[in-house]
Amino acid sequence: MPIILPIPDSSPAVRLRPWRPDDRTALVAAHRDPQLRRWLTTSLADEAAAERWLERQASGWASAARFSFAVVADDDLPLGHVIVKARAAGTAEVGYWTAAEVRGRGIAARALETVSRWALNTQQFVRLTRLELLHAEDNTASCRVAEKCGYVLHDVLPPAPPDFPFNGHRHVRTSG
Repeated sequence: MPIILPIPDSSPAVRLRPWRPDDRTALVAAHRDPQLRRWLTTSLADEAAAERWLERQASGWASAARFSFAVVADDDLPLGHVIVKARAAGTAEVGYWTAAEVRGRGIAARALETVSRWALNTQQFVRLTRLELLHAEDNTASCRVAEKCGYVLHDVLPPAPPDFPFNGHRHVRTSG
């Protein structure tokens, strides 16, 4: 069942749904964006890579370890991605991205807020009390989205090459 996101002002309705095999082409198109590739550790260069990524997302749902959603509008085409990755002791990491053509419209914040409420209050797969959002220190857009959604800057993380060659931020949101 999809999760419906709140509609602010005159923004188009968007919703969250699990990724599907027919989303491969949209994934590859989104991953062609150099700005998106700058922030992600995974790059989906072709449909075979997208297929492997989609299989990993389905496996995550099956094992109740990764809850990955496509962010879609009325036409059901992916506009972005939001994920909750369960960790130990009631903690999960959240992440998100939006396609280049829809950035700056509040979609990332709406998706993150919705998935955060779902993860902490609604879902019944795994008990979660703390969500962590990690991003590169110079990714100011992600910092703004995190703060807008009630994630407090917890600490600055040192570089961890090769995946994270620069300092990062850890933002935290807890239940209650």
